Amino acid sequence: MNSVSPSAVQYIQSQEDLTPSDSKRRLHPGASERENNWNGQYNLPEKPQPNEPDEVDKIKAKFMTAWNNVKYGWVVKGRTNFSKTSPIFLLGRCYQFESEADSPPSPESVHEARDNQNAPSPVVELFRKDFGSRIWLTYRREFPPLEGSIWTTDCGWGCMLRSGQMLLAQGLLVHLLSRNWTWPDVLLSVESEAETRSPSRSNITNWSAFSEVLGSQLDRSRSLHAQGSAVPQARARTLRRANADPRMDKEEMEHRKIISWFGDYPKAPFGVHQLVEYGKSSGKKAGDWYGPSIVAHIIKKAVEQADDSESLGIAVYVAQDCTVYKGDVVNLCEIQLKGRKVPGLDWKSVIILVPVRLGGESLNPVYMQCVKEILKLECCLGIIGGKPKHSLYFIGFQDDFLLYLDPHYCQPVVDVTKYNFLLESFHCISPRKLSFSKMDPSCTIGFYAKTREDFENLCENVSKVLCSSSLREKYPIFTFAEGCAQDYGLDELCTHKPDTTVQISKSERLGKSKQNSTDEFVFL
Repeated sequence: MNSVSPSAVQYIQSQEDLTPSDSKRRLHPGASERENNWNGQYNLPEKPQPNEPDEVDKIKAKFMTAWNNVKYGWVVKGRTNFSKTSPIFLLGRCYQFESEADSPPSPESVHEARDNQNAPSPVVELFRKDFGSRIWLTYRREFPPLEGSIWTTDCGWGCMLRSGQMLLAQGLLVHLLSRNWTWPDVLLSVESEAETRSPSRSNITNWSAFSEVLGSQLDRSRSLHAQGSAVPQARARTLRRANADPRMDKEEMEHRKIISWFGDYPKAPFGVHQLVEYGKSSGKKAGDWYGPSIVAHIIKKAVEQADDSESLGIAVYVAQDCTVYKGDVVNLCEIQLKGRKVPGLDWKSVIILVPVRLGGESLNPVYMQCVKEILKLECCLGIIGGKPKHSLYFIGFQDDFLLYLDPHYCQPVVDVTKYNFLLESFHCISPRKLSFSKMDPSCTIGFYAKTREDFENLCENVSKVLCSSSLREKYPIFTFAEGCAQDYGLDELCTHKPDTTVQISKSERLGKSKQNSTDEFVFL
């Protein structure tokens, strides 16, 4: 949500200062480097600032920071209702709590169910474990200042960056741990939270209040900090599980490593500090609103510049003009050996990001069914979208409501360079819903393919969805094309610069004072 005016802080820099550094960021920093990069005083080398923000701008920025910390430091109580008879789709997985064909319950079963109403069904537990295992990245405060600014929080302006981080984190989870992986401790993180059901609405499942869940997570996190005995107990539980299953220890290490890459300190390869730095080449700076198209290109740049990205074995492709050019993806994913490509010998996994616009000022209803079908696919990583100027990360749906993870919750920064940092604040077990009618039409859809065969299956399956006769839209959301973009005379659009897309100035908005979300997109 862009509640911070870009004029709150002025950044008077030369064009050279706006060029992001080409130095790669290490994915595996050594112990000594971690200590130097993160301590009580953030031992960062001081860089001369020839033109720093003046005192008035500093006061404005501090005021907005304090206001946003209060605004996003709590949430309104509310319950999310889910139908028991309608299936829930979560990143390609389907969960059916109850079937409409189930026979009416007998009086004995009603009495038994009443006695066990607090015991959720196995399917509900599977869904909650799957949902809670997704990495949740929210606003943070009190992190090291962003370079060239005085910002120590992204509250109020960084929600689109956080949504992009969550999509990338999901891609890395699938890449390194597989889609079947779930965090073993996800349900233990909110032990006091119990599922409740409404006796008068038997076809509805109520999830506990979002604020109560977050409060229990935060209280437990604080108690682990305050009570010295709690942390050893948590470590002991992890060690016992690792001794029982050595693979579990490896998976837990990968889980922590992925989260550490998104840490809020300058050296984290996919942290806010680096994403803001890469956004400067598109004319963006800390405090600005980031659209889903620009965030897609920032993610691509971050993965390219990350040190050891070659050993990670993954690449990011951003579609051009609502078209995925298969030849460009193949050229990106074929690994070069000694300066030459060896077809079929090796292949990089790929995250495909497709910035699209699904309507004018609001979502065109004819695209709703297609979005649903895309979220049903196993290869889908979710959608960076949200409401106007309020970014959310969509990961599923039920009926006509989208499931999402919300970055609009301000939490204290976590030192992810510590060996056993707490994970509770990086997972949320309270699903929320948003009506399709409230979805902003500007969004970026993510897909993942591990192998060449997976990529070919992805193209085939997604194309079937886009061209399905059951869909009523005149034009598909996006398309797949053979060959490379340069074959179609689009090499100018393949310069990895998102600012080549259409820009709509305020004067062209028919006098509307409220900025809409049509920037950076070509209408379908």
